[in-house]
Amino acid sequence: MFDIGWSELMIIAVVALVVIGPKDLPQAIYGIGKWVRKARLVAREFQGHMDDMMREAELDDLRKQALKARDLNIKQMVENQIDPKGDLTKAFDVSSDIKAAMGHPGSPPEDGPAPPPAPAIGNAALPPSPAESAPAEAPRAAADSVVADSAPAPQPASENKTP
Repeated sequence: MFDIGWSELMIIAVVALVVIGPKDLPQAIYGIGKWVRKARLVAREFQGHMDDMMREAELDDLRKQALKARDLNIKQMVENQIDPKGDLTKAFDVSSDIKAAMGHPGSPPEDGPAPPPAPAIGNAALPPSPAESAPAEAPRAAADSVVADSAPAPQPASENKTP
């Protein structure tokens, strides 16, 4: 701040003692202390307001950056970087008419007949397995077991003997 050394302070103190006098010097020092205190308070308040303004300005900048980030279209940016003229998009774009006519690969066309079933390869000579013939009997057996489970179990007859 000020570049005042001890020698300059001693000269100022001697001049103040001579000019003000020893009787009024304590009151003068007290008054100077009040003025310095007020100046520091004003400077501190000013600095606080400046800091608040800087924080608000930084917050406004941060808010603007956040709004930019929110409105940022990453897909569009990537497309612009990879394919700025749109040549790749046009090359791989299949029109909706072609998509509708083709359908899903391997599916039968919607307007034509269904394809015939594929012929069995080598399975015609084999007799049906027990698992294939069992489903016809399985529902009846399952129904019988359900009926048997739902019927009450027989209770042994208790003998009531009176002495």
